Amino acid sequence: MFKVILAITFCYLAAAYSVAAQWGTVNKPFSVNSLWNSRPVNPILSGVTVPASTYFPTVQGGAYSTGVYVASATDQPMTVYGPSATVGIKNVDIGGYVTSMVIPRWPANAVPATGSDGHCEIYDPIAKVIHSFWQLKNVTGVWRATLYGWAALDGTGWGDPAHYYQGARAVGIVSSAGIIRKHEVDDGDVMYRHALALSLTYNALANGSNTYVFPATSADGDASTTNYGAIPEGSLLMLPSSFNASKLTTQKLRKVAETLKTYGARVVDRNVGTPYAIYVEIGANYSLHPPGGWSNTAASELQTIREALRPLVSASSWLNGNGQPVTFSQNQNLLSMRGPWTLQSGDALGVFDTYQQAVVFPSKSARVTQTNSNGTGFAKLNWAKPIAGQSYNLTAITTGGGQLRLSFNLDCSDSTKVINSGALNNGQSFVFTWPASNCWHTLYAISGLNQASSVSASLIKV
Repeated sequence: MFKVILAITFCYLAAAYSVAAQWGTVNKPFSVNSLWNSRPVNPILSGVTVPASTYFPTVQGGAYSTGVYVASATDQPMTVYGPSATVGIKNVDIGGYVTSMVIPRWPANAVPATGSDGHCEIYDPIAKVIHSFWQLKNVTGVWRATLYGWAALDGTGWGDPAHYYQGARAVGIVSSAGIIRKHEVDDGDVMYRHALALSLTYNALANGSNTYVFPATSADGDASTTNYGAIPEGSLLMLPSSFNASKLTTQKLRKVAETLKTYGARVVDRNVGTPYAIYVEIGANYSLHPPGGWSNTAASELQTIREALRPLVSASSWLNGNGQPVTFSQNQNLLSMRGPWTLQSGDALGVFDTYQQAVVFPSKSARVTQTNSNGTGFAKLNWAKPIAGQSYNLTAITTGGGQLRLSFNLDCSDSTKVINSGALNNGQSFVFTWPASNCWHTLYAISGLNQASSVSASLIKV
């Protein structure tokens, strides 16, 4: 008996470990503590509803969804260029455009979505990076894209105040986050074990200064003036626990409804005329309607779900992907090293590496000092930006003897009135109160000596 119990226990633990080990992988992206993989306990929903619009709601892949293509160790590098010979690829994280960029491993089967968004995602499990493209296309054998972002495969699946634009969705995330994946459609489960990705149209989405909320870090560029609804992007929409999914006769919709009751769906983008669209991976062969036809029943049940969907207001707690308690903080790093930088001394500027989130220097026989005084590194999110009178902890994160410094000149007529961290080595911190005003401020990145070095930082509210 003891041996049997021991064997069963061992099998159970092995199975649990196997499930846990899958987080942050191609088939189960993002960490166990990601908001995508977590669910609210005792959710309280608002009275705001999703209004009807021109078309019926939908759950589908196709032209405006995204494909997921997995890179292997044998895949070759690919150079991707801007949309034309005179326009580069926009990379928001570096604060500008690049003529071209090299993706280290490019799957030969990668194909962008055929819609005008041209979404395409390259999952690189070797580097643990998701490469996210907008308006990707192959023009006479040359790959071109309008916008690029990246996210960590084992990260949160959301931007942070410093690295706030990580992909091709309007909310600043990769376009594959939250989509119904091919391998999930017929996996035998009663629900999808993550929050879904959903878009709304203009009459549902909020305008003004409330276009997005945590965890979103961005919204559609003209959202503040063209939207005329009440739901910010980033919101979690859910069905109430009282919603009876078993009454839905469309089997695939039952699974969606159970997911919406448990995990909900995050508003990640805007569409034109569809009350809500839940995204499915391209190639999943997923449809609520018969081939080439239309199901009035499915259309009606999609509307039933629409009428019951509500934004989450609060929850008593959250459980992560393993069912363990988890909390989420908006107190995140407020400082990026993106530049642009000006050379103060030395022979050549270090370069901001978006993947390291750091300024990197080759080996130098004399220190390079470079400065940024235009404030582009400080977060400007509506839920995360420096607040006058608040204390902050600046910590240097450097390698190879690199150093970080931050200074504020508080009075344009008196150079002695300053806040100055001094040169900070790796791990050293400086606590200060954010000034109500200043004449100018300067961020310094200083190279190491006789070895490659890098400089990054953390700026956290205390």
